[in-house]
Amino acid sequence: MLATASLLGPFALAQNTTDVSREVAPTGVLRAVINLGNPILARKDAATGTPVGVSVDLAKAFAIQLNLPLVLVPVDSAAKSVEAVTQGQADLGFFAIDPVRGKGITFSPPYVLIEGSYLVKKNSPLMNNAEVDQAKHRVVVGQGSAYDLFLSRELKAAQLVRAPTSPQVVPFFMEGSYDVAAGVKQQLESDAQKVAGLRLLPGRFMVIEQAMGQPNHVSQRAHEALVSFVADMKSNGFIRDSLSRHKIEGATIAP
Repeated sequence: MLATASLLGPFALAQNTTDVSREVAPTGVLRAVINLGNPILARKDAATGTPVGVSVDLAKAFAIQLNLPLVLVPVDSAAKSVEAVTQGQADLGFFAIDPVRGKGITFSPPYVLIEGSYLVKKNSPLMNNAEVDQAKHRVVVGQGSAYDLFLSRELKAAQLVRAPTSPQVVPFFMEGSYDVAAGVKQQLESDAQKVAGLRLLPGRFMVIEQAMGQPNHVSQRAHEALVSFVADMKSNGFIRDSLSRHKIEGATIAP
């Protein structure tokens, strides 16, 4: 089992019934898809190459609560996370709440809030977010990301150009004659420190509600178990401590 009781520290969880565990994870193993394309939530450990981060910690803690072994299913994009859960390859995942994804996924309440920002080249005439939505502008996003889904609805004039994954947005942006890159604020800030000649536009264009999600055919009891778990992890300090342990800044605990 990948989960260990020590992960929970003083916030040890009571065991759920076997019946609920079976409804959450019919195979007898909790399969959690982990999106390594969102550095706020997960990344590969530099030493071991294994996934680490707040989403991994939550998956381990939920497996402990259900008294189930855990298998992590790492992917490199939000779109692949959605596919894994909706196609029965995983029992749960970690997603930005979005109505398009809601067609196949049942979400928990949000556990953290993440800002979405725009990045431009330093010589760009763009100075604020309101100037982005013009027909002459091409905006690079990660395909299937929360930003892609949101901006597909919100932008009326600017053209979206999709990079294969969110971590590839800035390299993709730098290779072409694009005007704006959109993504997780912290990822863009990190990329701007590594690549000369870039700057972030001030503020944010959206706030992402990050939640855990299950297939929408999951039983009511299985979903209630997840909802209760997320509420506990917010109230008992587990998520706050996990973000601190992984040195994540800029993500706030959802109310």
